[in-house]
Amino acid sequence: MTNAREWIGKDFYRELGVSSDASPDEVKKAYRKLARENHPDANPGNAGAEQKFKAVSEAYGVLSDQEKRKEYDETRRLFGSGRPGGFGFPGGGGTGTGGVDFGDIFNQTSTASGGLGGLGDMLGNLFGRRGGGTTATRGQRGADVETDVRIDFTEAVKGATLPLRLSSPGACGTCGGNGAKPGTSPRTCPNCAGSGLVSRSQGAFAFSEPCRDCRGRGTIVDDPCPECGGEGISNRTRTLTVRIPAGVDDNQRIRLAGQGEPGRGGAATGDLYVRVHVNPHPVFGRSGNDLTITVPVEFSELVLGTTLTVPTLDAKVSLKVAPGTASGRVLRVRGKGITKRDGTQGDLLVTLQVVIPAKVDGKAKAALEKYAESVAKHDPRPEITALLRDRGA
Repeated sequence: MTNAREWIGKDFYRELGVSSDASPDEVKKAYRKLARENHPDANPGNAGAEQKFKAVSEAYGVLSDQEKRKEYDETRRLFGSGRPGGFGFPGGGGTGTGGVDFGDIFNQTSTASGGLGGLGDMLGNLFGRRGGGTTATRGQRGADVETDVRIDFTEAVKGATLPLRLSSPGACGTCGGNGAKPGTSPRTCPNCAGSGLVSRSQGAFAFSEPCRDCRGRGTIVDDPCPECGGEGISNRTRTLTVRIPAGVDDNQRIRLAGQGEPGRGGAATGDLYVRVHVNPHPVFGRSGNDLTITVPVEFSELVLGTTLTVPTLDAKVSLKVAPGTASGRVLRVRGKGITKRDGTQGDLLVTLQVVIPAKVDGKAKAALEKYAESVAKHDPRPEITALLRDRGA
């Protein structure tokens, strides 16, 4: 929409020699032919060909993009195409026979479809307005609200349903949200006739802006509600039920549509975002959909091999450790991780970590000393030994 003003006075369909209902393939074919014929490399020193090449490139840039083409067509339909080569303004001014009546365009506040809609927004952007009157007639959407909850690790993995108590702005319980004292009702603003907009002229143009008397609401409250002061919104405490999906991540936000602050002037309610904080587990960790656990093992268990019993979140599994397994090895147990709502299932990743005793004596010490003698000729770090040898160590 930012290029709409530049499109007035240009007929991109004419530049490419195609009809306004041409298919994307027809647009592409026409552009390639014209671009090839007028490319500067094929026409050195030909200023006319260079200008034509730029024009067809600009036309193709708009008509080949679905969204830009839609905006261009809407602008073209609005302003007409009375002159060859572009959009025409036969009347030569803001109003007149055959011309475009900008006053009528900007003074419209409602149509059979309920407002200017996308056309009004386009006009606002086209002439530098950002929202203006259309915002007033549509009211103001309620603000989004964010709150935090803290859950256990197991609840994050399996999902949970939690009560959430909130104290936040909501529709006033005394007046029902209309801002008027019980027993009275708001009246239609006489200045804008309930549209929330008033028109003002600036030269040949007429612009709409929010009505100052009713602040764009279209109604005036003569006897304000004592609870909300006529705003229709007051702080209230409410309890919601929040469903935490299985597999939720720490610091993830969950959106509850329509549970934020109420809108003004009949506009939509905002959303509530619940940010989830997950307490760490004393044993388990998490990597994506996988559960992780570190299992301490004795040196002898890795050397000789063993069978370990390892916990899952709600049961246990047995793992066979092959002789000669290295410390730090990760064993994978399929399907024992996190199962998300979409059925995606993770695994349990078991990391084996050797535990070194702080002190040994007696038979254990004697056995270790004997073992050390038996493997004295074995170098457990040959790469480092070779490097030291090269450096004369």
